Amino acid sequence: MAATNGGPLQVILERAHRVPDLTSFPGVDEINARLDALAQRHPELVTRRRIGTSRLGDPITMYSIGEGPDQALVYAGVHPNEPIGFWTAIQLAADLCADPDLRATCRWNIIGCIDPDGTRLNEGWFAGPFTRVHYGANFHRPAPAEQVEWSFPFQYKNAYFDQVMPETLALMRVIDELKPIIAVSLHNTELGGVYYYVTAELDGFVDDLHAVAASFGLPLDLGEPETPVARPIGPAVYEMISAKESYDYAERLGLPTPNESGSSSAAYAERHGTVTVVAELPHWTHPAADDRTPTDTSYRMLLADAADELERNLLALHEIFTEARPYLSDDSQLVRGTAAFLPYLLRRPERDRRRAAGIDPGRLATVAEAFSLRDTNRMFRLRYGGMLVRAIEGEIARGGAAAALYAPAERLRKLYGEWQAEAASLDPELRTIPIKDLVGVQYAAALALLDAVRRRTDR
Repeated sequence: MAATNGGPLQVILERAHRVPDLTSFPGVDEINARLDALAQRHPELVTRRRIGTSRLGDPITMYSIGEGPDQALVYAGVHPNEPIGFWTAIQLAADLCADPDLRATCRWNIIGCIDPDGTRLNEGWFAGPFTRVHYGANFHRPAPAEQVEWSFPFQYKNAYFDQVMPETLALMRVIDELKPIIAVSLHNTELGGVYYYVTAELDGFVDDLHAVAASFGLPLDLGEPETPVARPIGPAVYEMISAKESYDYAERLGLPTPNESGSSSAAYAERHGTVTVVAELPHWTHPAADDRTPTDTSYRMLLADAADELERNLLALHEIFTEARPYLSDDSQLVRGTAAFLPYLLRRPERDRRRAAGIDPGRLATVAEAFSLRDTNRMFRLRYGGMLVRAIEGEIARGGAAAALYAPAERLRKLYGEWQAEAASLDPELRTIPIKDLVGVQYAAALALLDAVRRRTDR
């Protein structure tokens, strides 16, 4: 374990480093079984209650452990392709039951999986093998309006969203009831380094978050942020992204303003003074993730070239999807996700070209930026190409596919196979991060947030 500043953070890291070895991710049934078993073993400590029902009929349950008076809210599965948080929720619940010091003065409210429907569509890769090819081929991400994280009510300028799902409504009710001092929205990314979002700048917290990643030997992600509206408050630590800022940014560039989804859970919780943290952890890392060495290539040129490449990839998928769409069922989450994401992502290349036009042509890209720009395109085509393959092949496997579906299916198999082969060629350069280390970082970030908020309150 790397050296830290001692004190509370040292204790937090010692707890986080006790996460056991883990070889797979739990699916919905296993998450529920583990948390239910914990409640049955410790009825005097764990309060279990149903807070909602998914659209396809799965119960959504919350487990509350601890003394209070402070309330903390932890929820996993807001993006169901991000399963690290399932183990984080389970580990935290188990440790709370085992350790009276941990549960003293704070009541932790833990939702093991807030989107069971979407999670079940990702379970095909949860047991490995943990390669990007296998991951992409079994990947599902809900349409923006069907993501729990981004389907809270939103009204701003010409944007209006009120299509709140039952899962989101369950989380809204809990937030309003608990008025938590902190919230931990459990996410993860795919490849690169560790980065974080937080809704408030807290003294010493950026250093704490850096120390957490360093203690597990994980690099910070110092490449291209996932969105240009992310405001850094320290290296690899950003102010939480907001729907308002995304709207204003598109408006300033003269682009269509987003209106396909809502606000975030963090923005909703801020009405109660809640401070939220998101720890974004990669399954794989690469030596370039934190390499700030300048390249000999203009950042402006790389950004524009990446935008052009992404557009070519997305247009190829869009052409196939347009041809196949009349023969695909609206009942499929995979179809709805593809139908929403392709036009949504097709706005990104023009956004990045306009952004590139305003950048100093003499500004050189770092190694980390150059790698992350290329890899973002790789990620998008593996993810959404994989979803489209599953949607089309699922219709064919059902046994009633129209004859007209077979030609686009064959073109997609060939195209996606080329993208898979390119991704596989990068495997020797990647390191698969042990799951226990990823869980440990999320676990430590949650406890460190509570400590940082209390330091602010005690001043």
